[in-house]
Amino acid sequence: MAAAKKAVLGPLVGAVDQGTSSTRFLVFNSKTAELLSHHQVEIKQEFPREGWVEQDPKEILQSVYECIEKTCEKLGQLNIDISNIKAIGVSNQRETTVVWDKLTGEPLYNAVVWLDLRTQSTVENLSKRIPGNNNFVKSKTGLPLSTYFSAVKLRWLLDNVRKVQRAVEEDRALFGTIDSWLIWSLTGGANGGVHCTDVTNASRTMLFNIHSLEWDKELCEFFEIPMKILPNVRSSSEIYGLMCLGDQSAALVGQMCFQDGQAKNTYGTGCFLLCNTGRKCVFSEHGLLTTVAYKLGRDKPVYYALEGSVAIAGAVIRWLRDNLGIIQTSEEIEKLAKEVGTSYGCYFVPAFSGLYAPYWEPSARGIICGLTQFTNKCHIAFAALEAVCFQTREILDAMNRDCGIPLSHLQVDGGMTNNKILMQLQADILYIPVVKPSMPETTALGAAMAAGAAEGVGVWSLEPEDLSAVTMERFEPQINAEESEIRYSTWKKAVMKSVGWVTTQSSESGDPSIFCSLPLGFFIVSSMVMLIGARYISGQLLFKLDNFIS
Repeated sequence: MAAAKKAVLGPLVGAVDQGTSSTRFLVFNSKTAELLSHHQVEIKQEFPREGWVEQDPKEILQSVYECIEKTCEKLGQLNIDISNIKAIGVSNQRETTVVWDKLTGEPLYNAVVWLDLRTQSTVENLSKRIPGNNNFVKSKTGLPLSTYFSAVKLRWLLDNVRKVQRAVEEDRALFGTIDSWLIWSLTGGANGGVHCTDVTNASRTMLFNIHSLEWDKELCEFFEIPMKILPNVRSSSEIYGLMCLGDQSAALVGQMCFQDGQAKNTYGTGCFLLCNTGRKCVFSEHGLLTTVAYKLGRDKPVYYALEGSVAIAGAVIRWLRDNLGIIQTSEEIEKLAKEVGTSYGCYFVPAFSGLYAPYWEPSARGIICGLTQFTNKCHIAFAALEAVCFQTREILDAMNRDCGIPLSHLQVDGGMTNNKILMQLQADILYIPVVKPSMPETTALGAAMAAGAAEGVGVWSLEPEDLSAVTMERFEPQINAEESEIRYSTWKKAVMKSVGWVTTQSSESGDPSIFCSLPLGFFIVSSMVMLIGARYISGQLLFKLDNFIS
């Protein structure tokens, strides 16, 4: 019998989307942006002490291999030839920090996740060294000094982990966020792996000057970080084996927000609202971050963004599932909320890691208030969804004040946008329309677009006239403006109740009063340019990097 004929679809582009909760591999048609197949694996989080959050870098890497292997199997079942995959982009957690041995390829400690709070005393000690009238850290990086960013996590590892200290002394250590760890591992590891990152990931370390687009000697000296362990910084779209793009920046590309003033909100473990400010580096006066949006080519200009970060969005659903057992699966939250259609005066402030934008208040902790004997798990579920929307409203208000021109609608993406109750609540609370694409995986799509558009790959055009039209679903506000304002003002009252809960900071000793203060993020590595000739060896998918360009 003749073998089944493989479907010919033209150039395909893959995207690894490595988030805080899970890893996915997705494959897109570069001509239509159609998602052809994908696979997802959940990632464990470890909590060795109160406020500490870690993950196993080797588990993260293995999950990438598994997702790629399973997706390629699914493509084969669809008679799609995987040799048509011309480039791969990678999306990853932005500030999560890894240090590994370049000779053995072994991590020297677990990955310290962006949500981790152990570095609060490090932050306090460093803050005392910044002159009150010259915050050179924020002026160079666009970021407030906080537990959120990589530099303080790396400083903690250098101060507290002897294996890391020894490896640095012996010139064996490499540092990177998850994008760098994956790129290095996937391009050869100890046998010549490429140690690099892109400008968007670098801009979240607190060691990178967002004006000169280089590692900053003064910042490295301030944090006492040896520059020799840092990855090489590239643009977000060029061939050098693998190129990277922070995940929220990838979502901005995936939503096609290429114009000054266009914005998107991504609902994942946390919530990230980014507004493209063009080639202008705009500094916020209302608690937002200034960050690099993208640089789509070695010789292309850099574009900046204002970002508002909410630490706990989808994570609150996972907390209801894993910690309280109110739901068995994340999808059940919509069913519970729909049963009651109201929180019945219950308000939930999920400040598990303090409050991020626009407050940057480390002393806050999570509260549920307004409880009565009538309150049940359905009301708490509804209040949890409302909390995500209220936090987004606070960020949007700050962004509108900074930009001066209020957004007329909000573009949204991410897994949580499949929840129609959440999307309607968001429109009601913002009191503007919420618009979501029919295919919500725009973070992975953005990584694929940047990868496919890289010079030397050229299978994906980013010219406006060539971009595929995307089907959108629109949610209009269904309550009156007065009710929206009343609910929002009550929420802000609840927020004030959550502030000042922690009065003692000694996170590095593992004290339960630890706190974390800053936005979260993921990242995108955009364009690991390799032609994939896949074969199976010992049950694991390996890549033949014949066309790998270093």
